[in-house]
Amino acid sequence: MSINIDTRLARFNDLIPSKIPFVEGKLKGHQDRLNYSIVGPGVSEDSKQNVKIAEAHGFNIGAVSAAPMNGSGLHSHTTAEVFLIFSGSWRFYWGTDGKEGEIVLNRGDVASFPTNMFRGFQNVSDQQALMFVVLGENDPGVITWTPSLLKKAKETGMVLLDDNSLIDLDKNEIPNGKKLIEPLQENELNQFDHYTSQEIEKFVIRSIDQNKYFLDDEHYNSNSILNYLDSFNIHNKDFNPYIDHKTGFGLTLLHGENAHIHTYILPESEAYLCLEGEWEITCNDSKIKIGPKDTFSPPKNSSRSLKNISGDKGSIFIIRQKK
Repeated sequence: MSINIDTRLARFNDLIPSKIPFVEGKLKGHQDRLNYSIVGPGVSEDSKQNVKIAEAHGFNIGAVSAAPMNGSGLHSHTTAEVFLIFSGSWRFYWGTDGKEGEIVLNRGDVASFPTNMFRGFQNVSDQQALMFVVLGENDPGVITWTPSLLKKAKETGMVLLDDNSLIDLDKNEIPNGKKLIEPLQENELNQFDHYTSQEIEKFVIRSIDQNKYFLDDEHYNSNSILNYLDSFNIHNKDFNPYIDHKTGFGLTLLHGENAHIHTYILPESEAYLCLEGEWEITCNDSKIKIGPKDTFSPPKNSSRSLKNISGDKGSIFIIRQKK
């Protein structure tokens, strides 16, 4: 059975980003960033956010591109948020005041941040930087912002209504029957969790340390496997995760010059996100080639295989819906 490639393939350079995806969009340090929804709607507050692959997968994949010293302010999620750094250096900071701790992540690093904590991030490199974000569940919920950020955003004319819709008061009035979302009170802020930098490091795997995590699938010594989240099976071999987070999806890196996976069928949703190299994917009777930053999602229960065809070492993320 043939597939409609256009509905399953997201070439990064063809994606349409939102320029003001969140209530903070006019604030200095947050205004020079782009938000992409690749698989699923994500948590964008922009009602016009373009979504490339709309089919529910049990997870969402998005991306953030930011100019130097730009990023996202302090916010919290009710579902998993996992960061995959593609380029640049990103500073992550957390806590109600943003001063509880911080780490800096670089290309190839992966971090899974806990739910129910305030976190923000900033591009601290000297050029435009890009990272991908995987969020849990079909509906990843809404963002909770710190009171101070909502106050500063309102001073620029940007507010959230009680249905979580975004409105620019410089261009529109508050609709009848709608109210502004109320900032959290002190007793509500106290219910959020706190972490030290050392505790967050347990949820991070850095690219420079990959060699100590890579395992071989014993298939002609061609595949190096780094399994971050949830169990993963390839060529009848199981791999346990290194990060102990219940995210609702699995995340694995397949790496190697001759890396490949033979034909298999999966009843759950799955997506391939290329980090480096060129990869050929065979899905039913169709062949697709993807390169860095591209994403392909095979249909459920379809036959699929993939192989690195770049002639050099390649790396591709595999995101799977949890069984």
